[in-house]
Amino acid sequence: MFADELSFAVETVRSAVQICRDVQGEIVPGRWDKQDRTPVTVADLAVQAVVSAALEAQYPHDPLMAEEGSSELREPAWADLLANVTAHVHRVRSEHPAPAQVLDWIERGQHPLDPERRYWILDPVDGTKGFLRKEQYAIALALVERGEILVGVLACPNLPGALDKAPLAGASTRGQIYAAVHGQGAERIDLGLENEITGRERIHVSPNADPALARWCERVESSDKNHDLTAQVVERVGIRHAPDRLDSQAKYAVVARGETSLYLRHSLNRNYREKVWDHAAGVIVTQEAGGRVTDVSGKPLDFSIGRELSANQGIVATNGLLHDRVLAAVGEVLALIPPTPR
Repeated sequence: MFADELSFAVETVRSAVQICRDVQGEIVPGRWDKQDRTPVTVADLAVQAVVSAALEAQYPHDPLMAEEGSSELREPAWADLLANVTAHVHRVRSEHPAPAQVLDWIERGQHPLDPERRYWILDPVDGTKGFLRKEQYAIALALVERGEILVGVLACPNLPGALDKAPLAGASTRGQIYAAVHGQGAERIDLGLENEITGRERIHVSPNADPALARWCERVESSDKNHDLTAQVVERVGIRHAPDRLDSQAKYAVVARGETSLYLRHSLNRNYREKVWDHAAGVIVTQEAGGRVTDVSGKPLDFSIGRELSANQGIVATNGLLHDRVLAAVGEVLALIPPTPR
């Protein structure tokens, strides 16, 4: 079941990886403007257009929820950016669509959705700063119906086979795609230097139940206070390893493939809510690999409400064996933090 949707999602995301690699190859380190972030804007918009176009052709009745819109891009002042986005779309679309068509494909991700119907969720470039540093980022695509994630595909084009091992010179693999279908497990698909599929295998979370032996990961970009809070949780759990810090939903991938046992995400602002596209694909990959994902109070993540996880606060993703212990530690630490003013 959902074999066609999974195959479609893998191939569509694989074509999007090529856009990101092309754009990332054009970035000169230290030469981008943090406010403008043009390189990642080009990648975001071009990937969203390509995925939207593929969905329109293959599943025309399935809506798309995606991060980007086209309103600014339609202004004359953004003509150069639109031309650049269109050029990258042309590299993977044989029909060479006009800029107006590219804009319509992008805007499709902003259309209203019926929560009772199935729809796709896309984060075209998850991990902006990692992308700009030429480090970790992800392309995330998921199929959801009535709040249940049915299919998830997570491309991590720069993720090495092991976090503590740099890719070998001349290695034939470069990054992976992680894919899962509800109730059918998860797999890793290796990508070659020319974006070809070089291998695939089933993945499983770590079987380790001993916190002292567990590895864990967290965001690279976060406030010192957030990192300190996470460190307090980890200490209470009994984890001794230093964190692996990486951007994007690649953190879900390293939990799913058994390399780390914990990914904790939270905000000191208790009114903050996560965006659904930042988690949907990673959540199903982790769960289908045998892991467990909840919010910081232990509630399942509710993807049925809209563009935010408005019924949840924070994220706890584990190998399952450490989950209850982590939730208890999170509760103890958060109880010490004063409430956020409204």
